[in-house]
Amino acid sequence: MRVLRLLLTVEAVAVAIWLGGVVVVSAVVAPAVFGMVPAPASADAMVVVFERTSRIAMTASVLALLCEVAASRLRPQVGLHDLARASVLALMAAFAIAEGAVFTPRIADLHRQGAIRGDGPLGERMESAHTGAEIAEKAQFALGIVFFGLLVAPAPPPPSPAGAPVAPGPEPEGPPPEEDPSTEPPQGEPPSTGT
Repeated sequence: MRVLRLLLTVEAVAVAIWLGGVVVVSAVVAPAVFGMVPAPASADAMVVVFERTSRIAMTASVLALLCEVAASRLRPQVGLHDLARASVLALMAAFAIAEGAVFTPRIADLHRQGAIRGDGPLGERMESAHTGAEIAEKAQFALGIVFFGLLVAPAPPPPSPAGAPVAPGPEPEGPPPEEDPSTEPPQGEPPSTGT
């Protein structure tokens, strides 16, 4: 059980670092660099930032997936809750890999060719690559929220097999409910036999 908790902790930390990088680069670093550093130095700097954060995101996604697979081997039973979390994580990883292996290298290559976003044919390709990267980042963030929700929410109890005895619940508080007089014969009279 300790190993399972350790794996889930490492998984959660990996996803937190990964998503933290996405948020910080998208919401803080990129606007600050592009707003304060003149072109083309701003784009040069951001290419380096995007390449590094993409490597971190891809590495963290693989680590998180490995932890999830290892944890599934240690669980006595893998439920739908676990499968949902693993599926969300796999989809997040696909977006991180698409961003890091497709969009970021494409943006870097177009920048080295002198492309300016939205200016001419190369600029249109740059715009398309940026749009793809932005979609991938937003998807990672949205799926990350779902992932953490599934991680902290308790799994629903497994359904009891047919015919299995149902565990007694807590005793109800207060007086017992009043019985319907039409279902019980009055005291002192024998039950009717229907004849």
